[in-house]
Amino acid sequence: MYDWPEARGEIDAQWARLREAIRRKGIEAPEKLVRVNGDLPPVPGGIRGSAGKVIAPDPATLPADELDFQGLWLHPALLFGQTCWGPMELGLASHVQVIGQPSYDAVEGGQGELYSSAIVMPADGGQSVASPADGSASIPLDLIRGKRLAFNNPDSMSGLLGLTRDLDAMGESLDIFASQIQSGGHRSSIVAIAEGRADVAAIDCESWALAKRFEPAARHVKVVGWTRRRKGLPFITARATPPETVAALREAIAGLE
Repeated sequence: MYDWPEARGEIDAQWARLREAIRRKGIEAPEKLVRVNGDLPPVPGGIRGSAGKVIAPDPATLPADELDFQGLWLHPALLFGQTCWGPMELGLASHVQVIGQPSYDAVEGGQGELYSSAIVMPADGGQSVASPADGSASIPLDLIRGKRLAFNNPDSMSGLLGLTRDLDAMGESLDIFASQIQSGGHRSSIVAIAEGRADVAAIDCESWALAKRFEPAARHVKVVGWTRRRKGLPFITARATPPETVAALREAIAGLE
């Protein structure tokens, strides 16, 4: 889920280490990661759920150079992938198995399996706000009220659902914003703010760390608050993956920590 083009060498190296750990458990793991629909095995007639109903199209019928995340997550051959708790809560959980959680210790806003989102707005020369040590929400209502919100996707925990829940806990709602635009990605939300098309966005801490490294637009925004820490993006496998394989995958992940 953090497979930015500039970081793909690092992601490939991470997969290589995990792939070898999985293979040492006697499980056949693919040489390369799936990055586009064309990398996925075809499923004639479409991907079906446990009740036999089609829940996603055959990847072979989709644009080969794009990636349909639902098709990837729901694919019956999925050995190892990563998703968000937003889609999981909205129905994906019944079709997959959770293998484990990554650690967010290396980035500000993260602690162990927990992560939070940086609330960013245009830079005005002031300092960014540090992540609360206790992981509580720190949302500047006075700054964001009446502003234009950019969010990545409606099912994103880090970009919208978590912010919504934190506002609810404060007696507020998304109505605090003058308008909302769907950007399609955290990186695009940052660019929208830098270009003046939006005023505020919630960016998960790992994506914010990547943006500071690779996205020039990040120099034109700053952190004004943080959402509450929540469970980070889980690693998943297909519902049909055998229990012994699931156990081996968990052991492989744990052995790399």
